[in-house]
Amino acid sequence: MKLGIIGLPGAGKSTLFEALTKIIMDEATHKPEDRLGTIRVPDERVNRLSKMYNPRKTIFAQVEYLLPYIPMQKPGQKGDETAWTSVRTCDALIHVIRNFKGFGEEPATPLEDFARIHEEMIFADLLVVEKRIERINLDQKRGKKTDPEELRLLMECKDMLEKEKPLHHKPHLAAAPQLKGFTFLSGKPMLVVFNNEDDNETLPDTGETLNEEICLAIRGRLEHELAQMEEEEAREYLTEFNITTSAMDRMITLSYELLGLISFFTVGPDEVRAWTIKKGTLAVDAAEVIHSDIKKGFIRAEVVAYNDLIEAGSYKDARQKGTVRLEGKTYSVQDGDIIEFRFNV
Repeated sequence: MKLGIIGLPGAGKSTLFEALTKIIMDEATHKPEDRLGTIRVPDERVNRLSKMYNPRKTIFAQVEYLLPYIPMQKPGQKGDETAWTSVRTCDALIHVIRNFKGFGEEPATPLEDFARIHEEMIFADLLVVEKRIERINLDQKRGKKTDPEELRLLMECKDMLEKEKPLHHKPHLAAAPQLKGFTFLSGKPMLVVFNNEDDNETLPDTGETLNEEICLAIRGRLEHELAQMEEEEAREYLTEFNITTSAMDRMITLSYELLGLISFFTVGPDEVRAWTIKKGTLAVDAAEVIHSDIKKGFIRAEVVAYNDLIEAGSYKDARQKGTVRLEGKTYSVQDGDIIEFRFNV
């Protein structure tokens, strides 16, 4: 799963990307190109299971963060959809907004900055929709068969976009199978991140403008410094600035939730591992995430909830308490399930 980091120049996108991925970019040789980093999803459950089983390998769930190069248009100047090509491959977006006053800069204008990117994405999506509608109408005039449901959905998109409403406000519309290939920018789940001053950890007053968005305040410069420190030094730093949880950890966790993802675990002396699936995934499909042969020969899934295992103290004790159960193909895997798949190929 991949999330794209977007925002106006000077918002702190590079600072955030470096704090998340610990990939430091050399500004002297910085080229206008996309940057990609893969990071693990912090999960105390994986740490606890690893201590319990002492495996040879411990593997966390992972997500990718993309810092795309997007040439921004001047205010009032309309761009085109090609500028956002690399962002369209992302599953969700993180919109970084400047909420600090940099040296020699004007005071922050969060709402105006949000609107600027918002308008760019809306316009890019509208271009795509209008071109497709035009093509469908042309095909109809030529007597070619078209999909009436696709046209209906596109007209609904057009209506929303012309009212400057992002498509992710109607998830059922953004996720419609007929529209999947269009990879609409405004249809992607989005986390709005306000990059604050060092001494400010609160969200700015945005009135009702961002009521339908998921928002998070961070202190980007502090988090960037924290990401470069050794573990012990980082703990002291967190205490000094009264930071109970790293904003980067919270952002990664929110990113995971934003994509509608959950984790299930496999455990043993060889490996403790978190596997990533969508909420509502059936056991037989979760098995395929590990290996296609497991799905093909699926018999049963032996399942215990993480909390039940921890409460019991061991897998053996959990089984004696009756909290280990057998589930079939249609069982909906829950976040934190520890599963051993029984299969025969």
